[in-house]
Amino acid sequence: MLSIDPIQIDPTVMYQYLIGAVAPRPIAFVSTINAAGETNVAPFSFFNAFSGNPPIVGFSSSSIKSDGTEKDTLLNVRTLGECVINVVNYSIVQQTSLSAIEFAHGVSEFTKTGLTPIASEVVKPPRVLESPVQMECKVEQIIKLGNIPSAGNLVICRIVRMHLDPNILDENGRIDPHKIDLMGRLGRAYYTRSSSDVQAIVRPYKPIPIGYDALPASLRESNVLTGNNLAQLGSLIQLPTRTEILEIKAKDIRIKKILFSGNITEGLHLYAHEILATGDTFQAAKVALLANEL
Repeated sequence: MLSIDPIQIDPTVMYQYLIGAVAPRPIAFVSTINAAGETNVAPFSFFNAFSGNPPIVGFSSSSIKSDGTEKDTLLNVRTLGECVINVVNYSIVQQTSLSAIEFAHGVSEFTKTGLTPIASEVVKPPRVLESPVQMECKVEQIIKLGNIPSAGNLVICRIVRMHLDPNILDENGRIDPHKIDLMGRLGRAYYTRSSSDVQAIVRPYKPIPIGYDALPASLRESNVLTGNNLAQLGSLIQLPTRTEILEIKAKDIRIKKILFSGNITEGLHLYAHEILATGDTFQAAKVALLANEL
């Protein structure tokens, strides 16, 4: 492993390691207004949710722009104490990226990007019409994280009104990850489209699953089954019985072929690996454990 002391490394290099490692990150598209009532909207990928009740979100902004002046968003939230955090989906990601350009003070990014400001219900800054989720926020606290130009300022916000596009909801009224189509920020110029690879990972609660340590050594020491595979098998409430394992010999043609192959254990574990990808964990356990019964 490459070990890095942040004090001994160039801060710009450390920053690139940081944004490459802490990823993908959600993007806060923050709209604000200044004391003169001029609008501003800018993206921040140091962003997340921190509390459900009260509903708290936060983003971090560095203090100054490249010309040495204070960033408009930071100045505006400090002055007014309000903002709107709009989420970024695929349909507005290019416009969001364009808004990150350091336009002159007082120039509205809404005008430069072609996005549409609409009135909020509780706070003064406008929402972004094209964003599928808009969170009107009161600023609770701004925490200065350092005294050098690249240091962040953590803006902690309490949501006072949330707006959802009904088209992103599923039949149960929950946000559908495919429909909302959010973008995530990676390092440098890289982004990821979340809807292109959505995976459901069901985490068992009760009854308590058996865990990794309850798996036979033949599985834990497998050259085929991965750590993820073993965690899936460890999420079972109980392992299949010997009867359940043996009964699949006569029912599965693939297994019959494996039993006449050169390496039965590897063949069965490869087959179990494929089954686990479909989500049928119990069937995969029966296949993987069959090698122990032969």
